[in-house]
Amino acid sequence: MHSLHKITLLATVFVVAISLVEAFFLARRARQQGKAYPWHEMGLSLADMAGRKLMALLPLSLATPIFALAWQHRIFTVEINSALAVLLLFLGQEFCYYWYHRASHRIRFFWATHAVHHSPNELTLGTAYRLGWTGKILGASMFFAPLVWLGVRPEVVLSTLSLNLLYQFWLHTTWIPKLGWFEKVFNTPSAHRVHHASNVDYLDANYGGVLIIFDRLFGTYVEEREDEPCRYGLVHPTTTHNPFVNQFEHWIGLGKDMINAGGLLNAIGYLLMPPGWAPDGKGQTTEVLRQQQAMERAVAVSAR
Repeated sequence: MHSLHKITLLATVFVVAISLVEAFFLARRARQQGKAYPWHEMGLSLADMAGRKLMALLPLSLATPIFALAWQHRIFTVEINSALAVLLLFLGQEFCYYWYHRASHRIRFFWATHAVHHSPNELTLGTAYRLGWTGKILGASMFFAPLVWLGVRPEVVLSTLSLNLLYQFWLHTTWIPKLGWFEKVFNTPSAHRVHHASNVDYLDANYGGVLIIFDRLFGTYVEEREDEPCRYGLVHPTTTHNPFVNQFEHWIGLGKDMINAGGLLNAIGYLLMPPGWAPDGKGQTTEVLRQQQAMERAVAVSAR
């Protein structure tokens, strides 16, 4: 356990140091171009990390009883003591991660936390560790409980998830180009730029962690296009410099919508339907935004 904490500390120091090096480089380039670098974005990411470290001290998580129940009723006891076991754990974890990440975009209850990760209006390495303070309490890791039920120890599942997230650190860049054949199988900076883009054509795509194969399998893979430069941030961009606003504005918005829903079913709809959903069908879900864009493009073509 002591070794695990030491490794975690070293990994944290590493990612923060590298992200700051990138930030100084980007700030210098921005200054040469006569622009101001948004240092507040780095500040919000560092505040997010500090807050999550504090939240980790609280023994509160919806995932804890779910993991305990899954382990109590496990159907096997799996020892990770062979190359095949490692490979199967990796593939199982990637499968669970895909559905966790997809749910985080398509269920507003989970999006209220995950939106924090997508709030930066520029994609930098600092974005990688802006993950939201409320994730642990609300038990996002419950999506990995099937692995525990199959017999993988909870601490092994969570450690594997940590390695997955560490891999994703380098994906949050704009300066690494496409990587040829690597794009076919693995998640890359190019694929992840699409994931972080708020362009209508790019919304709700590329959910993979280390691999991109499940996106290809389930139809959510979208390739980065030269004719469609990525526009980062949320569909409705946030410009706050306040870490508390950054962390809780989506929860406050969700709460207001549920209070004013006009009925229990509508309130549940706001909680469980995709971001932008409205009971009257006039919301701004990804599907609605794409319909609107298609109509605008059709009108533009017919007007030529």
